[in-house]
Amino acid sequence: MIAATDALVIVDPQRDFCPGGSLSVADGDAVMAPIVALADRFAHVVVTQDWHPAVHSSFASSHPGTQPFETIVMPYGEQVLWPDHCVQGTPGADFHPAILPAVARADLIVRKGSNPAVDSYSAFFENDRATRTGLAGALRDRGVTRCVFVGLAYDFCVAWSALDARAEWFAAVVLRDYARAIAMPLVHGTTVDAAEKQFARAGVGLTL
Repeated sequence: MIAATDALVIVDPQRDFCPGGSLSVADGDAVMAPIVALADRFAHVVVTQDWHPAVHSSFASSHPGTQPFETIVMPYGEQVLWPDHCVQGTPGADFHPAILPAVARADLIVRKGSNPAVDSYSAFFENDRATRTGLAGALRDRGVTRCVFVGLAYDFCVAWSALDARAEWFAAVVLRDYARAIAMPLVHGTTVDAAEKQFARAGVGLTL
């Protein structure tokens, strides 16, 4: 059941994360129309937007001799190196056209990842775990008590946002049918497996 104190948080529904984009998530575009229909049921809608400067420390191109999807250690911890994506002012940073009706009725658009030295997966914190986006306070001001997460990518920005919602004392739900994953392999399983283990520990729900 959806309540007036729920917020739908649509994570990074951008061209670069959809087929044809520079960091494409398989079938990323397939969730856009269902998310628009879902958004009509919520009193509060938030949209996040990856918004990187042209030279960002999370880009493999910023680290000569590295390749996308390798990992390095940054001052704030381990960092996956990504292809250049969602660069400010480029078409890849734009919202996917099919999501625009939901964006038009959003309470807030939260841009993240604009600090060139720190990546930002979560809607609530940059990856240094200290710099806040301001979303938690804005939601509390609106009387929101539960966040429902959809979008891209399930195992990175959606997952980190949901886990941080719990850390900020919001109830949190991730709707997997309205999200798509990168599903990078790990030593034991994939990034999806790792995210779902964290969901179970943190009390993140998977159904409304």
